[in-house]
Amino acid sequence: MAKTKVLVVDDSALIRNLMKEIIDRSGDLETIGTAADPYVAREMIRSLNPDVLTLDIEMPRMDGLDFLEKIMRLRPMPVLMVSTLTEKGADATFRALELGAVDFVAKPKLGISQGMADCAAEICEKIRAAASSTSYRRTTALPRTKPSGEAKPARAEPSASPRVVFSGTEKIIAIGASTGGTEAIREVLSRLNADCPGVLITQHMPPGFTKSFAERLNAICRITVKEAIDGERILPGHAYIAPGGKHLAVAKSGANYLAKVSDDPPVNRHKPSVDVLFSSVATFVGDNAVGVMLTGMGKDGAAGMLEMRRRGAFTVAQDEASCVVFGMPREAISIGATEEVVALPSIAERVMQHLAQAGHHVRV
Repeated sequence: MAKTKVLVVDDSALIRNLMKEIIDRSGDLETIGTAADPYVAREMIRSLNPDVLTLDIEMPRMDGLDFLEKIMRLRPMPVLMVSTLTEKGADATFRALELGAVDFVAKPKLGISQGMADCAAEICEKIRAAASSTSYRRTTALPRTKPSGEAKPARAEPSASPRVVFSGTEKIIAIGASTGGTEAIREVLSRLNADCPGVLITQHMPPGFTKSFAERLNAICRITVKEAIDGERILPGHAYIAPGGKHLAVAKSGANYLAKVSDDPPVNRHKPSVDVLFSSVATFVGDNAVGVMLTGMGKDGAAGMLEMRRRGAFTVAQDEASCVVFGMPREAISIGATEEVVALPSIAERVMQHLAQAGHHVRV
């Protein structure tokens, strides 16, 4: 079988060499070239025709984001960003994902050689996912996030979602995602009504990125979006994102649902894990829950979603055509964990329709 051809673009000679070693040791991937800046990379793309590009964000002569924007306009291809673990790096990374990058890996700030070696398996896995991705270019641009000083969008309800009035915190929406999930989550949350039930989200993401992710979503959504804090009450009109490197679950105290953030070991090699969230929702929320499985590689969340469905929850998976990587939804569908399979632009509407139909079950 032909190996996946990778072009590595980074201004650091050390990173280029380390990436080349990691990729070439994999057996099914090969580095066909390395470039120190986008101008060199542009010529190598033309001559070598790589399957996947790994791209540093901060480079001389041309910024990685500017280069990515040009690639997606002129020669769309799967791109994996290599980002620094800083607030500035996180913001740039999410802009890259908005522009069409498939995923990102975080460059260690200290102990680069050992740090890169520690995440070698993750790098190769993400390159494979990028190579197999079915979508890496936006067909409809979502709005850029507003500066923090600007007001949130007007709270008029989108016409696509029926208006539902909820009492208390009985209903909970749980969302799981991985590769391609940041933009898929953005699509779903931006279409939810301001008074929707509380939303809990597990997106596979390393520490240092989820705060920026939550802030960007909060700037464009009618609901309030934030990083989850251990022990806080889950409120309607709010979405809570699992902090990078921590598990998020739901617990119950009297009539209230609470966020439970823990440092427990990885599950399915992931931390945060979708299975941890979905299993807790199955246990504590039962048939008052809605589960949504979005794009991602692997099978994390499938077993937990099956538990949710068996407890009476309404479960939805994103369809293959709209997924960047269909792995997680496919696994959930294959074991019978999903009640419906829905295209990404219609998921929020379908969830709100279900909640409207189930409204008479809400206990005051």
